This record gives sequence, C-alpha cells and structure tokens, in this order.
Amino acid sequence: MEKVNVLIIGAGVIGLAVGKALSEEFEDVVIVEQEKSFGRHTSSRNSEVIHSGIHYPQSSLKARLCLEGNEMLYDFAQNHNIPYKKTGKIVVATSEEEIPDLYALKENGEKNNISGLSIIDESECKKLEPEILAVKGLFVPISGIIDTHILMQKLESEAEKNDAFVVYDMKVISIRKTEKTYIVEFSNEEIFEANILINCGGLYCEDIAKMVGIATIENNLKIHWCKGEYFKTTKIKNIEHLIYPLPSYISCGIHLAINLNGEVRFGPNANYVDELNYKMTEKYKKDFFKAVNKYIKIEEENLNMDDCGIRAKLQGPNDNFRDFYIKEESEKGYSNFINLMGIDSPGLTACLSIAEEVRRIVKS
Repeated sequence: MEKVNVLIIGAGVIGLAVGKALSEEFEDVVIVEQEKSFGRHTSSRNSEVIHSGIHYPQSSLKARLCLEGNEMLYDFAQNHNIPYKKTGKIVVATSEEEIPDLYALKENGEKNNISGLSIIDESECKKLEPEILAVKGLFVPISGIIDTHILMQKLESEAEKNDAFVVYDMKVISIRKTEKTYIVEFSNEEIFEANILINCGGLYCEDIAKMVGIATIENNLKIHWCKGEYFKTTKIKNIEHLIYPLPSYISCGIHLAINLNGEVRFGPNANYVDELNYKMTEKYKKDFFKAVNKYIKIEEENLNMDDCGIRAKLQGPNDNFRDFYIKEESEKGYSNFINLMGIDSPGLTACLSIAEEVRRIVKS
C-alpha cells in the first residue's frame, strides 16, 4: 500500500488545476486518472470559451468563481504562453420582445461586478460583426477563447514541477474510510492510503462520492449527464467575436464560437442522456439551423456535424439553477474529504479559482 498526503481523483482541467495549486504548498500530492491521458471527457469537449459570469445568480459560486477565474486564466495564459484571445462577446436580441431580457442580463452582470458591459444598437452590432442579425446587443468585453489542451498540458507540467505525480490508467473501484485516512483501491490492484481525498471525478463524481459513503440521492447530489452537440461551417468567415443568443434555463444557448484559427462552430445544444456516448447524428440539425438563423444567415446544407461533449450537472431536466458543489464533508462524517460535484459550465473558466477555493478549504 502506498501512502500519500493528498490524493486527487480526476485529471480533467479541474483536477489538474487543484493539483497544481495544492502542490505549491503541500508535499506528496498525487492525481489519479482512469483514462490514459488528461481531460478525455468534458475538459476537451467544450466551446473553449472563457466566460464572464453574466448569466449566473448573484452570490452564487458560479458567479464569483467565474469572474475570479476569468482574470486568473488570462494571466496564467499570458505568463505561460498558452494560446488565447480576448475576443469579447455579443449577446443578441433578435426581436423587440427580447430587449427587456437583454437589459436584465446586463443588470445581472453588473450586480456580479462585471465591468465594461454595454448595450449596443443594431448599427453598432453591424459595425462589430457585419453579418449579425440583431436589433440590439449586449457587448461583453472580457469573454474570450483558449486552447484547452495546451492549458491542461501546462497545468500538468506545473504540478509535476512542484513534485506532484499524475498517474494514468488508475480506475477507482472502492474507497474505505479509516479513523484518519482513506484507503483507495484501483482496478489494477494498486492501493493508496490518503490523508486528504479530493473528488474531481467530473462525469463520475457521483460514483466517487457514493464509494466514500455519501448518500447522493438523499443529499440532493444526483448527477445528470447532459449532452451538447456542435455543428460547424466553412461558409462563414472573418468572425471576430463570440455571438450568443439570450440564455435558456439549462444552457447559454446554441451560440457561435470561433477557435484560435478563426473557424466557426455552433453549439452546444443540451439534451439529458443516460449513457456515455459521443456519437453524433443529424437528428438535431434542423434545430441548429433554426436557432442559428435567428442571429446569422446560413443554409442548412452548410451546417456539418462537428463534435459533442457531456456535462455533469446537478440541475436535472425540470430543476431550477444549481450551483457548483464544493465542500469538505465533515458534516456528513467524512473529514478531509473534499467533494466537487456538478462542475459544469463555467468550470473551465473557473478552474484556477476553483483550485484556490479548494486550497482555502484544505488550509482551514
């Protein structure tokens, strides 16, 4: 049995960021991951957008950690030569009826302390993006895009510089609490004993919590998998900004994103699923066509399947907003177990601020 001080389960962008932060201050930090490399699921299957935090309720963890993480992520990218671009974002009102919602979104963003928000009229929208269809827009200057693969690569290397270990092909099969430690068994017959255990399991975070002993249903911690698909096009070029519709109740809507090469993609949509399946069909193509054509014109034949991802949400199909769950679980009888659940969007943006939140919990 190998003894470690801090054991982090999961090497997505959150687990890697937590590993980097804790290894700066604590010895013997180990990150374990069941896949053969980092970020094989949600962390590498998303829009790669750096969010602002305008959508989230005031005083929520998502609002605070998104705004803190936004600034931290730009600084980290700048200091470590990670490709990124502060593009700015235009949230569009495509009819007069949507204008009050646009102003309400601006007000919510200002209450979340996001600076620089401005309502722009149709001519200003056209000036920024000539192809855009909007009667008004909300310009959000701090939104942007980042190369998530290179970000995770850098987080891993920085953690390893601090003498942390990242170990792959380590699927957890059981966790047992002793008086002061956690005994974690893996499918390859390895056994670790950890003083501090941190659940960054992403899609599998509920499984990890259950193994520890937490009754997830009774504690309102059931995880719902929500699949988001993307379509792309080569017919729309020279877009400089992210373009978003007004948000729906479970997502930010099918938006136009660009990557660092300037290529255009649309998505994600949001559909709850019961299995981990990254296959795509054209089932939702007409939905994409209808949604996209509200703010930019494109022919249906020019929409092509791109990719998809799955998010681990605490918010179920008929639920209202659910916040990140980041908590040390002494109240449930599991001291030194730090449980991160439902880290969906804006988890990428907030990865460094979430890591600082975990650091504060570990130190307290």
